[in-house]
Amino acid sequence: MKTTIIHSIKQALKLLLCGTAIMSAGLSSIHAQNASNFPNKPIRLIVPVAAGGNVDLVARAIAEPLSKSLGQQVIVENRPGASSLVGTMMVANAPADGYTLLAHSTTFVTAPLLLENAGYDPLKNFVPITLTCEIPMVMVINQSVLPAKTVAEVVKLAKANPKKYAYASSGNGSTGHIAAELFSTAAGVSLLHVPYKGNAQSVIDVIAGQVPIMFDQVSTAAKHIETGKLYPIAVTSMARSSILPNVPTFDESGLKGFNDSTFNGIFAPIGTPPAIVNKLHAEISKILKTPAVIEVFKSKGVEMIASPTPAAFSEYIQNQSKIYGELVKKAGITAN
Repeated sequence: MKTTIIHSIKQALKLLLCGTAIMSAGLSSIHAQNASNFPNKPIRLIVPVAAGGNVDLVARAIAEPLSKSLGQQVIVENRPGASSLVGTMMVANAPADGYTLLAHSTTFVTAPLLLENAGYDPLKNFVPITLTCEIPMVMVINQSVLPAKTVAEVVKLAKANPKKYAYASSGNGSTGHIAAELFSTAAGVSLLHVPYKGNAQSVIDVIAGQVPIMFDQVSTAAKHIETGKLYPIAVTSMARSSILPNVPTFDESGLKGFNDSTFNGIFAPIGTPPAIVNKLHAEISKILKTPAVIEVFKSKGVEMIASPTPAAFSEYIQNQSKIYGELVKKAGITAN
């Protein structure tokens, strides 16, 4: 009797394992078929910020050639609102079939760290497809208020006068705010943060001398540097910027390893079949390596760069979350 029961259990387990294997194989086959037929209708590429910025421009630069290579139209839709949460959550709640994608920036990582009710986790709710570009920032100053020419001189003055020198940003939790806090931590200085409701007014006030320091993307700061309205101290990337070749990096200026370039990337809802993710990664990667695309954005100080694999981009996002998470906690940065 006992032998018969054991035999029955073994047979049941065998059938269960066999059924699981068949189901798994069936799902793999379905995913493979989906990938081979993908896409068979237009793809929506959601940009969760207003038109005209780097995220929007890069998304549109990718959309046109991607439409040609995939044989289906890739439609860019701007869905701004609530610090980019409106468009982001729209994609998070979309079917995981590859037909609704998200083009986002560093804010994709920082928003959940700064906002109590962001509503999403970068890796639990999304599948990273590929990095699309990195954009270095540059520390610019008004020399009439802060008489310095190098990182060492800025650090010396700031250490001698804690909280005397202020820096402007486009708001709490913005890329400029985070870059300045990373610098303050690395240099061991204490600066005063003056947040604005947007980038335009903050730049105006730094030029006017109301606030002496600002971290801004090289693509927007370059014109003010060229006209002499702002003085560049250093760029935040490990390599010098193509549009500011004479401006040193923080790394070569003494803050070894300092690197805080903002990034853009493409994401899909969690659960999107790996075969579709890999197909999108392959096609977008080809576009990012196109000389015409590289040159257009190089003139703006934007480095087009694709992740080697979706897994590599996922690891990149994890590292970014760790770095910014530690900074937010240490510096007490909030979005309020």
